[in-house]
Amino acid sequence: MSAASELLLKDAAAMADAVRRGEVSASALVQASLARIEATDGRVNAFTDRTGRRALQRAAALDAQLAGGAAAPTRALPLLGVPFAVKNLFDIEGLPTLAGSKIERESPPARADAALVQRLEAAGAVLVGALSMDEYAYGFTTENSHVGPVRNPHDLERIAGGSSGGSGAAVAAGQVPLTLGSDTNGSIRVPASLCGVFGLKPTFGRLPRSGTYPFVSSLDHLGPFARSVRDLALAYDAMQGPETGRLRDPGCAQRVAEPVTPLMNQGAQGLRIGVLGGFFRTRAVPEALAAVDRAAAALGAGETVELPMVQAGRAAAFLITNSEGAALHLQDLRTRPQDFEPLSRDRFLAGTLLPAAWIARAQRVRRLYAEGVARVFERFDILLAPATPCAATPIGREWFEINGQRLPVRPNMGVLTQPISCIGLPVCAVPVWGGEAGAAPLPIGVQVIAAPWREDLVLRVAAALEAAGVACSPVAQLGDPS
Repeated sequence: MSAASELLLKDAAAMADAVRRGEVSASALVQASLARIEATDGRVNAFTDRTGRRALQRAAALDAQLAGGAAAPTRALPLLGVPFAVKNLFDIEGLPTLAGSKIERESPPARADAALVQRLEAAGAVLVGALSMDEYAYGFTTENSHVGPVRNPHDLERIAGGSSGGSGAAVAAGQVPLTLGSDTNGSIRVPASLCGVFGLKPTFGRLPRSGTYPFVSSLDHLGPFARSVRDLALAYDAMQGPETGRLRDPGCAQRVAEPVTPLMNQGAQGLRIGVLGGFFRTRAVPEALAAVDRAAAALGAGETVELPMVQAGRAAAFLITNSEGAALHLQDLRTRPQDFEPLSRDRFLAGTLLPAAWIARAQRVRRLYAEGVARVFERFDILLAPATPCAATPIGREWFEINGQRLPVRPNMGVLTQPISCIGLPVCAVPVWGGEAGAAPLPIGVQVIAAPWREDLVLRVAAALEAAGVACSPVAQLGDPS
């Protein structure tokens, strides 16, 4: 294995440091990433597009800058030479923005990269492709009937989670160290949990969504996946900051960047940390609860707390998602329903029939729920909860059992994430390894949750769990592709 190939299995910070010191070139790193994608993606199925020519040109330009007069400013780039990929609802110049669909294949190619793609490349990263997802982000399994399911790199017969399944799987497979996804009801945290990687869902409105295909604009968030908390912090800091220009995301708060990378070594000392009980304990299997308990023990968190109105909040999120998502696709539902995935189509059609009074009430409930949770954060800085009710289920499984209840997998893999994103709280999903009895070890994520705009706290606590050895993100052992 070449030095670049070995380095590709480490984190993004280590890669950027190696390029900065001249130990490896950006071109060699990108070539290693493209080679690993070629060798493994026939089994994982994370990528829908590869931007190899663009990536190699970008890497060569970085190497030329390092060799020339621009070396000093180039070396300061925090993600220098790091390969990354994005969920295929992010605009990539020259490619149609698919959003996991068949219908959007006919759309004209994007004229420019999405805002967050531009910001990562400005920080020195190199885009190598686009990643699979549930159609129009409506799902938690990424069993996409148009392109086939994304397979969990740690067990290829199991789901990767969704809707950002390709984003979680690509990091777990060692194809790239950093990806971007979206999270409306759990679509970053669910794949992070099932694939055993770190995922950050920032506060609603923290990062601009310009140049991305929407699902539910009043709930959509964007954020990174990585194999270390340090990488999440580097990517998050690179993407922060207010937008300028005419085509701004109207849902993005125009906040000055608040760097978190310098705070990562502060640990969790002095923070008031609680463990969510009630709803969050009764809807998880023992392995998921054990993961939370391990994290709580490492942090010295012994107090259990319940969120008020949590079931009502989740119900409100369901109605808002269904109605707003359906409105976006109404014309295609009328004229070409056969081109949707059947399950997505049926849910969107149901959303078109919801009474407006129900949605207005759901928004009122959402506000009251947010106010109640804000009062909880007067007593606590951080809350812990499982990210998924269980580990990854087999591909094709329609039902699972949670504490004696038989539930459909597709909507309920996000049962523990949806109440958190409904009110826009920042969350870091950290991977804790356990597994079913008699099965190979599989990860289950823990949600580290804070009050709005406190990404610094969730990343500090995630870093403390990583340093304690409770959370980790090993590259999947995919073996010989032959």
